[in-house]
Amino acid sequence: MTTDSQSRLLVTSGDGPRECRRAVTHILRRIQMEANKAGIRFRAELADETNDKDPSSALVTLTGAGSGTLSMSWTGTVQWTCKSPFRPHHKRQNWFIGVFAVGTATRPVPDLEASALKTETFRSGGPGGQHQNTTDSGVRITHLPTGLTATSTDERSQHRNRQVALERLKSKLFLKREEGLAREKSAQNQLHKQLERGNPLRVFKGERFTELR
Repeated sequence: MTTDSQSRLLVTSGDGPRECRRAVTHILRRIQMEANKAGIRFRAELADETNDKDPSSALVTLTGAGSGTLSMSWTGTVQWTCKSPFRPHHKRQNWFIGVFAVGTATRPVPDLEASALKTETFRSGGPGGQHQNTTDSGVRITHLPTGLTATSTDERSQHRNRQVALERLKSKLFLKREEGLAREKSAQNQLHKQLERGNPLRVFKGERFTELR
C-alpha cells in the first residue's frame, strides 16, 4: 500500500540477462538520487547478488512527505537503451525492467514468531579507537523457513540492533514474496516477456543512464 509517508517498490529484472540486472542497479541509484533531492528517506533491500554484484531485484522503501508521488513516477516498465557493456558484439540494445508498487496492508509478513527465528549475537565495531564496541551487540537473525538472514551492527545496544535486523528481515521477506507474486502475474511465468510487451513509462539511454524526455 502506498501512503504519503511511506511507499514500497519492487524493482525487478524479471529473470532477464545480466544487462537487465545492471539496469536495476542504475534505477536504484536514480531513485535514491531523486529521493535525496526531495528529502525522502531511501532504503533498498537487495535480492541475492550474483557474482557481477548487480541484483536481479530489490525492494525499495521510501519514507517521508512526497514518497507516494515519487513512487508513482516510477511504477511501470522502464526501458534502458544501451549497447551491452558485457557483450560487445551483441546486437540487442533494449533492456526492460519492471517497477511494481508493493502493498503491505492486506498481505501480512510471513511467520515472524520466535519459533521461526534464530537470533545470534556477536562482537561488532569499527577498526578500533575509543568508540569501538567491545560488547556482543551485533545481531544476526535467520528466518528458519526460508533461510533468509539480516544483520545489524549499526546501533550500540543489542536491543536496538535486534529491532533494526528484524526490520531488515521483514523487508527481505517482502521482497521474496513480491517477486513471486510479480511472476504469478504472467500465466506462463514469463515476466520478462511481459515487460517487453508493455509500453515503457520511462526511457534511459547509454551507460550514463540519461533519461529521454
